[in-house]
Formats: sequence, C-alpha cells, structure tokens
Amino acid sequence: MLDHLTNSATGSVRTLIPVHQKALAGWLQGQDPIVQKWIEQTEFEAKSGSFTLIPDAAGEVDVVLMGIGQETDIWKWAALPEKLPDGVYRLDASVSEVDTDKVVLGWALGAYRFDRYKKIDRSSATLVWPDDCDRRYIESAATATFFVRDLINTPASDKGPEELAQAGIDLFAKHNGKFNVIVGDDLLRENYPAVHAVGRASDRAPRLFDGTWGDDSNPKITLVGKGVCFDTGGLDLKSASGMKLMKKDMGGAAHVLGIAAMIMDANLPVRLRVLVPAVENSVSGNAMRPLDVVPTRKGLTIEIGHTDAEGRVILSDALTEACSENPELIIDFATLTGAARVALGTDLPALFCNDDALAGGLLAQSHAQNDSLWRMPLWKPYRDMIEGTVADINNAPEGGYAGAITAALFLESFIEDNQSWAHIDLMAWNKTAKPGRPEGGEAMGMRAVYAYLADRFGT
Repeated sequence: MLDHLTNSATGSVRTLIPVHQKALAGWLQGQDPIVQKWIEQTEFEAKSGSFTLIPDAAGEVDVVLMGIGQETDIWKWAALPEKLPDGVYRLDASVSEVDTDKVVLGWALGAYRFDRYKKIDRSSATLVWPDDCDRRYIESAATATFFVRDLINTPASDKGPEELAQAGIDLFAKHNGKFNVIVGDDLLRENYPAVHAVGRASDRAPRLFDGTWGDDSNPKITLVGKGVCFDTGGLDLKSASGMKLMKKDMGGAAHVLGIAAMIMDANLPVRLRVLVPAVENSVSGNAMRPLDVVPTRKGLTIEIGHTDAEGRVILSDALTEACSENPELIIDFATLTGAARVALGTDLPALFCNDDALAGGLLAQSHAQNDSLWRMPLWKPYRDMIEGTVADINNAPEGGYAGAITAALFLESFIEDNQSWAHIDLMAWNKTAKPGRPEGGEAMGMRAVYAYLADRFGT
C-alpha cells in the first residue's frame, strides 16, 4: 500500500506547500496577482487541515496550499490522498517548518484499505519521497500499521488461534528469530492451565506463541498480547450486538506483533520476546463455567466470576512466564474491558503502569507521535474487590465499578515485585471513519511504544 509514495516522477508534478495561518499574508506578497486574487476569492485562510487548489494558466492544478498548525498533525495530512485530485505531488517545506516524517507517514496511512475480500477503488494521488525524511522508519511504521489493521479486520473464519500463531511464526522467521508454539493439551503438560481452560471449548485448539529475537546479551524486553480470536462470552454468552465485533478481540496480539516487526526492522539492540496466548472463547460441554476454579502457571487460583472476562485469565499465564526471565520491562496490550472505553472513549487507550519513569516516557512519546495514551491508576484500595471467595482471586468482581482498574490489578497479581510493567487496555477499532483511519481495525499506541523503546534502547 506504499505505492502512494514514489521515488521520482516524470511529467507534471504538483507542488504541495504547507503554510501557517499567520504566515499566509507574507507568502502571498511574493505571488503573482492572479494567485493573490484566487486566494481572496476562494476565501482560503490556511486553517489547520484546510487546503486550496491553485490552477496554472491552462486551468490544471499546479499548487496545493495546505494550512497547518503549530505542530504537525499526522491525521490532517492523512486526509490528502483521498481528497486531492489524482496526480503526483512534491512537498515544498521551505515556507513553513513541518515535521516531514509525520507528513509522509500521514500520507502513507491515508492510503490504507482492507481489500482482502472485495476490490476497493483507490485514489492515485501520489507523493514523491522527500529527501529529508526517515524513509526506513516511515516504511516500517506504515507497514506495521497495515499489518495490525489487516490482522484485526480479518474475520474469525480465516483467523483462528492457528492462523494467529502462524502470523507470529511468519514474522519471526522473516527476521531469523526463534519461535515455539504449544498447542492443545500440551498447554497442560507445559503448565499453562489458564490458557487451556479458556480455549478448550473450541474445536480450534488453544495455543501459546513464544517468539524470541536478538542477542541474549542485549537488554531483554517482553511483549505480551491478548489473542482471543473470537469471543462469544462463553457460557455467560454475549448479546448479538456485544458479540458482533469480537473478531477484534485479538487486537492486543496484533499490536505486539506490529511492535515486534518495527523492532526487528530497525535492528534495535535488544533481546525481544513476544508471548501470545491464542484462543477462542466458545461454548461446548467442556466450556469454562461460572464459579469454576482455574489453576494458573503462577500457582494462584482463579475463581471465574464471569466467563466473558477471559482475556485476563489467559494473560495470567503469559505474564507469569514473561516475568520468569526478569526482563528490563514487560508491556502487554489487550482489548480487555468495556469499562476503559466508558472512561476514555474508543479512541484513547488506557495505560496502567507500576513504574513512573516508564509511564512518563510512554506518555511523552504518545504526544510526540500523535499516538495517544492516557494513564489510569493502579489503585491499591480496590485490590480487595478481586479477592476470591473459594479461590485466590476472582476474574470479575460483583458490581462492575472501576472495571478497568480491577482488571489491571488482576493482571498485576501475576507480575513479580520490582518488575517494570505496563498494561495498555485499548479498543483496537475505529467505530467510524476518520482521515487516515477507516472504520475497522486500528493500531493504537503502537508507534508510541516503539518510539519509547527506540529512544531508550537504540544506539
């Protein structure tokens, strides 16, 4: 999909000029009176995200004037590939200071379409690669974003636990990484009982993908992603409307694979590990029941307060294993709670973190990368809410209050003391289309996390 960017162009190339609203008058002073009159008659004021097409003497588009704000907004630029007339464009950043990387990345993301199952017409507005951009990063970030979106958008009929694990295998094989997949009843033999308990009801066997890459002498970082390929809710069955989007419930797994792709593309000097418990939460005679007690890899027992709170159950085993190597940090992604969406809406992922320095770094990068995160508290007084009656811990306490926080506290129960850890609870889906973000699967927080890792561990 990066075919909307080109190395060079022959023939007519239109000039794309970004200009601040306050600088518009100064720019106009040096222009032909016809251009000045055009701007006046079209009432173009260079408001951020607005643009005007300036024709040449033959009436063909010659120049596009793009209004910008004080900071370069990726998503304002992402609107252009669909809105501009077909043709080739070249960025002229000499008038205003813009972050060229964000301009080009926005352009690339604006060209995405999910066309696996039907042909979708695309615009032919193409941007010439600017000389002063980080092309390697842009290609990696855009490709990883498309990879995440494609995985989430693929229906569960073509994306069960086996296919999700295969996506991890293919990715790590491409980068000469190592991988192992534990399948079905082998999960019990290898002591991943919680993953098995959630996934055993499906005729598509549960599994744990475990991928590693990089030199063992480098700092260890571990990413964990919730991989529920479809979530019926189990015996506590979801409503039809609640179940409709549940092909996206493996969005956490997609995100950690996307970040892994960027890390390996950049050859960051880290030892990367990715753990993805991949299951379907289905209904059958051996399905997990309300008030069942499920053992875990850590030895804690889980009382099943609700079978639809299955994501935290499979993550308990994966996080326990993640801690076994005492990595520099662990970050997990999960489409975990509706409560986080009630608190923050669908566009803003919730960040929970037990390390203030890690949280601060992630939040700073979320702002810098136009890739928002919002920190929420690991409020210890609520820990009593998840105490089990007949087991150590309950996966879904009564009442529903502070649901995102109690889910995060549940996960924290499987994190070792002094282990730096962040948990990102996200929607992974655009409910409505916006520039650069079509309705459907979405990468949220991925670029922010990668930027933090690159800044902290890069050479």
